[in-house]
Amino acid sequence: MATFLYKVGRFAFRRRGLVALLWVAVLVGVGFAASTAPAPPADTFSMPGTESQKAFDLLKEKFPAMSVDGATARVVVRTPGGEKLSDPAQKAKVETLVGALAKAPDVVSASDPFKTDAISQDGTTAYAVATYKLTALKLNDEAHDGLDKALEDARATGLVVEAGGDAVKVDGAPGGGAEGIGILVSAIVLVLTFGSMIAAGMPLLTAILGVAIGGAAITALGSTLGLSSTTSTLALMIGLAVGIDYALFIVSRYRSEMAEGRDRQDAAGRAVGTAGSAVVFAGLTVIVALAGLTVVNIPMLTKMGLAAAGTVAVAVLIAVTFVPALLGFAPVKVMPRRDRKQYNGKPLTERQQRKADQRAAKGHKPNLGTRWARFVVRRPLVVLLFGVVGLGAVAVPAASLQLGLPGEGTMAPETTQRKAYDMLSESFGAGFNGPLMVTVQAKDAATAAAGVGKELAKIEGVATVTPATPNDKGDTAVLTVIPKTGPTETATEDLVGHIRGAAGTLGTGNGGAEILVTGQTALFIDFSQTLDDAMLPYLGLVVGLAFLLLVLVFRSLLVPLKAALGFLLSVSAALGAVVAVFQWGWLGDFFGVEHPGPIMSTLPIFMIGVVFGLAMDYEVFLVTRMREAYVHGAEPKDAVITGFRYGGRVVGAAAIIMVSVFSGFIMEDNVFVKMVGFSLAIAVLFDAFVVRMALVPALFALFGRSAWWLPRWLDRVLPNMDVEGEKLSRTAAAAVPAQQRREQEAGALR
Repeated sequence: MATFLYKVGRFAFRRRGLVALLWVAVLVGVGFAASTAPAPPADTFSMPGTESQKAFDLLKEKFPAMSVDGATARVVVRTPGGEKLSDPAQKAKVETLVGALAKAPDVVSASDPFKTDAISQDGTTAYAVATYKLTALKLNDEAHDGLDKALEDARATGLVVEAGGDAVKVDGAPGGGAEGIGILVSAIVLVLTFGSMIAAGMPLLTAILGVAIGGAAITALGSTLGLSSTTSTLALMIGLAVGIDYALFIVSRYRSEMAEGRDRQDAAGRAVGTAGSAVVFAGLTVIVALAGLTVVNIPMLTKMGLAAAGTVAVAVLIAVTFVPALLGFAPVKVMPRRDRKQYNGKPLTERQQRKADQRAAKGHKPNLGTRWARFVVRRPLVVLLFGVVGLGAVAVPAASLQLGLPGEGTMAPETTQRKAYDMLSESFGAGFNGPLMVTVQAKDAATAAAGVGKELAKIEGVATVTPATPNDKGDTAVLTVIPKTGPTETATEDLVGHIRGAAGTLGTGNGGAEILVTGQTALFIDFSQTLDDAMLPYLGLVVGLAFLLLVLVFRSLLVPLKAALGFLLSVSAALGAVVAVFQWGWLGDFFGVEHPGPIMSTLPIFMIGVVFGLAMDYEVFLVTRMREAYVHGAEPKDAVITGFRYGGRVVGAAAIIMVSVFSGFIMEDNVFVKMVGFSLAIAVLFDAFVVRMALVPALFALFGRSAWWLPRWLDRVLPNMDVEGEKLSRTAAAAVPAQQRREQEAGALR
């Protein structure tokens, strides 16, 4: 591996113009394909194999006029001062509102609360439902503005009017400033790390190129593969993160090789052969983690994971080809400004030589990474104890983790959705915001559904059951069950389970009917259950495949085991911190969490995928430097110190960049975006600076040579990937002069 990549790096450095032109051609090609491709499809959400999805598909087939996949807006109206809606003046105001809703853009129908009996018992509150012909994600500004105008006109008459539902525009959506802040912080960290604007710009340039190619490819393939406009969200975030990381490590290794006195082309080749090998295997672990989302069996997550995995693959290719090409354009300017004169081929003056010698003498002084590694290897038990106990303490709140999906009941009190939610709960009961739709299939669906409805009304926890509505053919009917409890309460989940458990008996007693339960509440329950069921298989697949990859890289059993266990510890601690802040409300004022509540159901599995990939990045980059020193004869503890001398600062800079990028999202108003940003930032912080920087070297110091143990039979079976460049050190010396001779001969001919 190292020898092959060494040749790739030298070729890219030598033929930098050609390589750069090829990547520009790729960018232009996918950009043209994206610009001419049909518009990507709208986002659709489905969960194959769940009862909710089966019932939803049945409703689309049997009740096409219902537009069950269309957006809805539930407009809640309340009279001021306790007046009755039956008053002619108030009734006229409501009817005017319903008429305005019916005429709003893209609205199919708007229900009249006086005809549907959607009025509270005290006669002061009512609701109307506007049904749209398009899904919520297809609604444009014109549709949203039309709804807003109808609401404002009704408020002007003195009515209290609020609206909920997926047709209502959500305020506090991501504003796009987080990415800019992250890139700005990344640039500052890179400049401080490299001491060179050119060196700092290379990782940013290559990362942006990779993200641009990945995003354009997703757009180009959108209509063919069914990739929606939001499929690229995860791809862009991860692509930017790993793109910066991978280029950062190769540029840093090139500078180290140059500082050791190698010529420019050889330094580029060795940087790609060693750090590039680590990039390839680190990229593979990220690809495994993202592609593994397919086991969740939710098409939306599968597409997002595969699209992100493809973007990571592009980032790896760019790192091992385009980065050395860029180094060829600025082989000396990537070095610190004060050191450039000794590499430009001109003889130094006496004064310049004296300063260079002084800097070289200072360079032999141990840097921060070296000093920290020496401290850890001297006191490994103390460091290990503090690290494990500290992360364990932070992880304790994770035992109280409560998962849920974002609902209007968890929105900020000042939003119209939350106000509508509270008004409905006050006037119609808590369960009114989480109705269950029950489908009944039978030869005489109307009669069967009437019998089913009577039985459902007797179940504890059911507030009311609406009369059944049969379809035109009479073979399917639907009725609505209103629970006594709210949509996010455990009692409602238990009620759904009870109805589904009794469906067989109810169907047998009512003409052999087939009974299914769906609705938003049931859909959320099934979604959370699907994620829960997929968690262990996903974790096993990702950790298992990554374990095998790391065994190939490090030729050790304990190193991959330590990497996996350390990851589980850091993720547990991160989940504990998320629960403490967003569920319990600790430090809520500091992080802008006004209303603590359940943790988003998708968060744990996204954390595992994203953080595992980044954690293995840092593991590979740091430990390959240790193994490289070890296979070249260093003692185990000395190898740890060597790894930190060369890799500690760069890994620390990469982690700070990632923490900064993710932390930018904490400043968003949307609480769920804030939650994702906080969880990823704190997880990377724990994993990079506690697990990789403290626990890993402490364990290496304790295990000594045993850390690199591999059974002899397995050592013979496994292919030698030579990530640390052991073969490279033997072959590079012979390759360089031959290449130099060919270049000299070519120059003579020219």
